[in-house]
Amino acid sequence: MANPGVHLDAGGQARNNVAERPDLNKALSRVEGRGKWLRWLIILIVLAGVAAGGMFYLQKTKPPPPARYVSTALTQGDVFETIQSTGQIKPVTEVQIGAQVSGRITKVHVDFNTHVKAGDLLAEIDTQLLGAEIDANAAQVAAGNASVKRAEANLETAKVRLERARKVFKEGVGSQADLDAAQGSYDIALADVTASKAQVAQLNATLRRSNTNLAFTKIFSPIEGVVINRAVDPGQTIAAGFQTPTLFVIAQDLRKMRVLADIDEADVGRLKEGMTADIRVDAFPGESFKGLVSQVRYSPVNQAGVVTYAAVIEVENPDIKLRPGMTATATIHSAEAKGIKRLPNAALRFKPSPPMTKEGKPIPQDPLPPLPAGKGRIYVLTNETQGAEQIEMREVDIGITDGVHTVLRTDIGTLKVVTEETDEGAKGGRGGRRPF
Repeated sequence: MANPGVHLDAGGQARNNVAERPDLNKALSRVEGRGKWLRWLIILIVLAGVAAGGMFYLQKTKPPPPARYVSTALTQGDVFETIQSTGQIKPVTEVQIGAQVSGRITKVHVDFNTHVKAGDLLAEIDTQLLGAEIDANAAQVAAGNASVKRAEANLETAKVRLERARKVFKEGVGSQADLDAAQGSYDIALADVTASKAQVAQLNATLRRSNTNLAFTKIFSPIEGVVINRAVDPGQTIAAGFQTPTLFVIAQDLRKMRVLADIDEADVGRLKEGMTADIRVDAFPGESFKGLVSQVRYSPVNQAGVVTYAAVIEVENPDIKLRPGMTATATIHSAEAKGIKRLPNAALRFKPSPPMTKEGKPIPQDPLPPLPAGKGRIYVLTNETQGAEQIEMREVDIGITDGVHTVLRTDIGTLKVVTEETDEGAKGGRGGRRPF
């Protein structure tokens, strides 16, 4: 059994392990200490590399500074200036037919949507009362004629007496008083004949009026067209007084309609006769009917303080889709420009907010002078570096607008126009969102 305190060296000699142990422990301690520091140094180097890599990555992937303005480039396209309004569809020729005499309706010969020609019988009124009135007037005329004959007989008698009185007076037998009395009787008889004839003429006129009223008991169509309204039934009694009742409404030709559009007073200055229009109705969504402005009336219409003017738009209706009374939306083309440079209307409304003081209060700015007609102010982007943009005001010539775009007549090259500011721009003292 080997001695635990002795071991053999490389040369086969035994050495005392207990005597050499303190030096070996010191050497091992020094080696272990150097290894710990080396491990910590490697860890620190790795951590430093990771930190440097992270910082480099963050620097490379750092988002750009927020934009201070919202801008857009000019576009090439068409601009159509329009005037939009609403109105009611009506036939070009519409006749309201009434009755000139009172009475009970006995017959109605037409109904709704009936096609009639000029002279067609529409309805009849009871003729019994008017017939009796005609008989009475005829009797009065006969009595008047008899009165005329009696007056003429009296005139002949007075004439004979007058001639006799003149003859007697010339012979010196009769007196002047008898001659004057005979002359007066003759004059009275002559006046009676004239009055009787005048009374007969008056009675004849009354008889003709009664006959005319009798003819009015038959109601005829004055035009060719379609009955679009019937407001009477057999047995109904009508009273033709100061205001004639409307019994029928006839439209002459439903293939030609018109729209009475209410044009606002702010738009009537741009409206002229001969302009084209698109007519739309709710009954046919997505379908447009072509129209033409035929008249712009000067008479104003004031409703609740809103002044409008009526514009008559003629509309072709070959398929008779449009019906009287429909509410139509009319879009009138007042001007157009095709293939031109255009800018958004927001660019014309944009105004940068004033700069801020250190305390965060806006610095008052003098108002800009008003622009003449056909001019506008825009702000163009002269430096597009995000976060450091710079803008510049330009006065430009502008044309018509369609509500979204406006024709630009001034050449600004490829510069972008500013439409609004961002919240980040407002914080930087350049203002906030101000598209007004």
